Amino acid sequence: MSRDARSGLVGVLVPLVHDAYFSAILAGAAEAAYEHELRLVLEQTLHEHAREVAELARLMRGIGDGALIVLPEESSAELELALSDGYPFVVVDPLMPLDRRIPTVAADHRSGADEAMGHLLDLGHRKIAAIAGPPGWLATEERRRAYHEALAGIGVEPVEVASDFEVAPGAEAAAALLDRPEPPTAIFAFNDAIAIGALRAARERGIRVPEDVSVVGFDDIVHTTLVTPPLTTVRQPLAEMGRAAIGLLLRLLDGGRPEAQHVELPTRLVVRESTAAPRG
Repeated sequence: MSRDARSGLVGVLVPLVHDAYFSAILAGAAEAAYEHELRLVLEQTLHEHAREVAELARLMRGIGDGALIVLPEESSAELELALSDGYPFVVVDPLMPLDRRIPTVAADHRSGADEAMGHLLDLGHRKIAAIAGPPGWLATEERRRAYHEALAGIGVEPVEVASDFEVAPGAEAAAALLDRPEPPTAIFAFNDAIAIGALRAARERGIRVPEDVSVVGFDDIVHTTLVTPPLTTVRQPLAEMGRAAIGLLLRLLDGGRPEAQHVELPTRLVVRESTAAPRG
């Protein structure tokens, strides 16, 4: 698409606007769009498949030069159909595995989870439980793989409970762990909302963090420094993901087929006050 023929509008399909995770991605995309004299057309999909399909179809009919699709509900096959129509788009934080032809920007979930587990093991924890996210999600499965392999490396059986990536389900899952006859000395929560739920469950039981149980999250959303104690977590470069997605989309709009169609940005562990060596 020639620059002269462009509208200067880029569609952004995002599950939730108010959520701290998605708003950080949007902030990076908005800054990059401003630098390139683009305007974003924002559509909230509410994690609804039909709504996302309808909004993408609307964008493809000419509202915007291309799109960013954040954590898409659509399958790889559905997104491949959009590709075959020649509509430029970039998936940010894929929910499920996608065909290699679909341009993506994501964070390195696996290395982040490796760091989280390494930190807890280095502190001396062996009774480490995991509170996982929705099964089948790329983020869940990559983090789960790192958790299981870290414990297998020291001959310890994993203890894992399922949750959703939200505070209330995280608190429920943590309560189930903390009420066991032999509760864990550490909890690896697969995102910060779950970790904050775990802090709540511990406080309700008079269990001290980190003296009685350590808690590690994942994402490093703004709330991690507002809770007590401040949360040890794995920082995803959320704003940078938004910026990188705009950059990749611009290269696609310029008619190129970038060598780096799949951008994976590094994560890093941020140690705060919710982790310590186990008692005794």
